[in-house]
This record gives sequence, C-alpha cells and structure tokens, in this order.
Amino acid sequence: MSLSRLSDHLKNIYGEEASRELLKQIESKTAQYRDDIHCGKARYSLNQEDVVLITYGDQFSEPGQKPLETLHAFCQQFLGLAFNTIHILPFFPYSSDDGFSVIDYYHVDPALGDWADIQAISGDFRLMVDGVFNHASKESSWFKGFLAGEQPYCNYFISVAPRTDLSQVVRPRALPLLTAFQTGEGQKLVWTTFSDDQVDLNYASPDVFLEITDVMLTYVKKGARIIRIDAVPFLWKEIGTDCIHRPQTHALVKAWRAILDLVAPEVLLITESNVPFEDNISYLGEYKDHNRVETDEAQLVYQFSLGPLILHTFLDGNSSRISRWVSSLPQPYRYFNFIASHDGIGLNPATGILDQDEINALIKTAQAHGGRLSYKKDVDGNEKVYELNITLYDFLNDPQQPQAELDIERFIASQAIMLVLAGVPGIYVHSLFGSHNCLMCDEDGQHPRSINRAKFNYSQLLAKLADPTSRETVIFHRYLALLAQRRMHAAFAPFAEQEVLLLDERVFALYREDERHAEQIVCITNVTDKIVEVKIPASQWLCKNRVLKDLLSDHLVAMNDDLLEITLQPYQSMWLCSQV
Repeated sequence: MSLSRLSDHLKNIYGEEASRELLKQIESKTAQYRDDIHCGKARYSLNQEDVVLITYGDQFSEPGQKPLETLHAFCQQFLGLAFNTIHILPFFPYSSDDGFSVIDYYHVDPALGDWADIQAISGDFRLMVDGVFNHASKESSWFKGFLAGEQPYCNYFISVAPRTDLSQVVRPRALPLLTAFQTGEGQKLVWTTFSDDQVDLNYASPDVFLEITDVMLTYVKKGARIIRIDAVPFLWKEIGTDCIHRPQTHALVKAWRAILDLVAPEVLLITESNVPFEDNISYLGEYKDHNRVETDEAQLVYQFSLGPLILHTFLDGNSSRISRWVSSLPQPYRYFNFIASHDGIGLNPATGILDQDEINALIKTAQAHGGRLSYKKDVDGNEKVYELNITLYDFLNDPQQPQAELDIERFIASQAIMLVLAGVPGIYVHSLFGSHNCLMCDEDGQHPRSINRAKFNYSQLLAKLADPTSRETVIFHRYLALLAQRRMHAAFAPFAEQEVLLLDERVFALYREDERHAEQIVCITNVTDKIVEVKIPASQWLCKNRVLKDLLSDHLVAMNDDLLEITLQPYQSMWLCSQV
C-alpha cells in the first residue's frame, strides 16, 4: 500500500515518466537502508509518557567534555523519569541561524561531538531530529557546486530571471526574496526565502528529492525516531503563485511519509508550519484504508496557535478565548503542543482567533518586558510584526517589577494548561528553569531571537539547582512534579477524550477521560491573580465518586449536594481525579 501511495505522490510531483525512474532509484536506496535501520517494524504509538524536551546540542557546556556528552549527562541525571524524547535542534556544521543554515547534512558538528554521541542519546531517549529540508547554507558543497555549474548541483537551487514578477509570493521575513551570486555563467539571482545565507532547494529536480530522502534515511539509521520538517509550507516554488502550501509541497511530505512507512514505520514525521490553524492542520492529510480514516502526511503538527492564546489568557486574566478555541479543535488530536521554543512566539497563527487589539496588546507587553520583535512583509510590501522574541517567563512576568512567588505561580499555571491538553507536549529547555531574557545575546540588535537562546554553563547551573531557594530550582522541581503526575494517568494520553468545561471566565477547566482505563480527570487553572471560587455540577463530567483527589496536592475534595465547590488561590491548578 505504501509503495502504491509513493508512486502516486511522485507522479503528482514529477509526472509519469520521471516518477517511474525516480521510484526505481528510491526502491534501490531503501533496500540499502532496510537492513541498517534498527527500529520497530510496527507502526508508531504514542501515550501519556511521550513528552519532548527541545534543546540545542550545546545547551550545556563543561570544560573538557563534548557538549553532546554534557547534554546526555544532564538528561540522564535529571530527566529520565520526566521525558522520553529529546529534540536536539540542528547539530550539523552550519554557517548561521544557530544551526538552521546547514553546511553538511551528513555529519555532526565536531564542536558538539559526533554520531556516536547522538546514538548514545538515542539509546536512552527517543530522538527527534531536524530535517532542514527547505534550504541549505551558501557555504555548503552543494551550493558551491551550483555556483561552479557542476552536476547534479547545478539543478539543486533556484535561479530567477531579472524582472520576474514575484509579487504574489508570501514572505515570512522582511528581507529580499532573491540574492545575487556570481556563478561560472555570470551573476544569477537565487531564491533565498529566509536569509542570504539560506539558499532554497529546488524540489522540481528529482535529484534534490532523492538527496534529501537519503539525508532523512541517514538520520533514521543513526537513531532518529521523529523527523521534524522545518519550514514545510515553503518547500515548493512555482512562479505565478504565492509559493506557500502548494499541492506539490503536500505531495512531497506524503512521499516521505510513504517511504518511512515502507522502511521504518515506527518513525514519525512532524511538520513545522508557523501559519494560521487551518493551514497548519492541512499537513496531517488523510485517506481511507478499509473504511478507516488514516493520516498520510505528518503524524503530528506543531500547534502554533497555542502560544499566543496562552499569553493572551494570562495577560487578560480571561479564559474565554482559549476555551472556545480548544472546544473547536478537531479530532484526532495530532498536535505537538508547545508555548516556548528556540524561535519566538508567532502571531500569524493567532489570525482569526484573536482580534487585532488583542494581538497589539501582546506586542506592547513583549516590548514593555524587554523583548524584541521580528517583522515580515505582506503582499503589499508593508512590514508587520510576525513574532515576539522574548522568554516565556519574562513575557508572563514583568522583569522590572518582580513578585517572586506570584511570578512563579503564574508561570507554572501556563505550563499546567499546556500539559493537560490532548496531544504531545514539547517543552523548551529554558522553560524548565524560568529563564530571563538574555539581552547580551543580542547586543547588536540584529538577532532578536537570540535573547531566548542563551546557553548554560553546566557547573553554574548545577550550583543554582543545588540551592533550594533559587528560582531555577523551585521551577524545575515544580515542573518535574507536573510531569510525574501526567505520565501516570492514561487520561492524559494524546488521543484521550477532552471537553472544555465553561465554569468561569477566570478559570480554564478541561475534562479528560480514558475509557479503556476508566479514568476521569478534571483540570482547573485559575488564570488570574485573585482568589476564585467555582462550583462544578457533578453531572457536567459524570463523576461517580463523592470524594476526588487533587493529583497536584494529594488533597481530597468532597462533593456537597452534587456540587464540587472549589476555592482556587491565584494561579493555582488542580487536577481532580476520579476512578469510575
């Protein structure tokens, strides 16, 4: 079935004749990898224990030790009971963008370690690897071959004739779309969506598809069990169109999925698309198999809308927007839920969910709290803010007016909401410690994302974690406690049922149920700095027990005349569990 689907997708991209030859090459390539890929032959499975740490390979530094070894040591010592998956951001030789301008896709950056270090981590944790498949570094051998006119690299990138009308092209950055390079045939204008150092690959060439397929299978061979396809909406360029979400783009992802289903069905694809929600979920795809609806693109998509919604919820002290949005989410819940990441907090995914005044309030708060802004150009050439560059902790809490205890409670409350939602949670390493903005990381003002990308001196971090009163220690242990409870309860499984309870706009309340294990949990979070009292009718969530247990405090809560009466302290969360 996967081979038939692969053939169909290749025909949709390259036509009948070219796809026939390409299919033969792919069959030959997959045969080479099949014996070397040592992973399960069953399809992937996800449960409540699946939690992803997002981190750089050099996130922790220790003199005399390779950064990947230090990362592995940290994860082994502190995270083994909380996380089962580590997403190591691009760990290849690179020239800019903290790894997302890849020079060599087949080797580990020697400044970090080597493939043995990567495979050691994959032996203890499920490994998530970045597929930076939209563009390569201008310093790569591929692009140097293109400039020299060498085969097959002369077709690896996209040159555009002068005065070509590109006015319809959607721009994710306020930078030129084309960059002039001197080649053996004279100057050429080359497609560079994200920067002049990140040169877009030309998927109209079957050679490029075959090369990137080889890259993807190399990662799987080396231990990757999740492949994150970066910047997926922009993969296919077609002059005269907007060059975003093209049918060929979807066909490319479906083809890679079909290849993995053939060779390594345990491996997941996850697509990164910082776009409005409806466009985002289109990368799941679907088809019918024996009257069952299955996905045939990514198994998970990044849930970009969640970040700005969480920020709005706590800024406004009102859960109405997020409650309405969560209620509207379609099943199955194949979402990678995250709030913070190595990138900023995208505003485009809030389109149609928050109004412009609410988005402007987010922008104003980010600036007031020491953050930066990143801009894009619309089709009319006007600049607009597309991303907030700030640590999550500093957006939620004003660094100039700290209130230590309340600030920590507010931050933990934001994480508690993310962790109870259906889907798989992704946690940026800085959220484990409540990191502040690293203003010195962007001293020249040219790299706004860097203020959320600080690296840790490992010895200094350990010293902070040894101090029970430090902000880092308090947040770290509170976070681990949330994760410990989450992983023990099947009601938090990614695809378990969820229902929003509309109790009070000052409270976000979510009902989770796992029928197979007969478990029900009601999760309640006060999103304000005031004490809130709420009453929950038992009939709202079919509670069979008169006494419930709050998993986060171990306290018991009793029913009173079929009402559950709860008093929540500022930013308090309760996870009320009932066995039925």
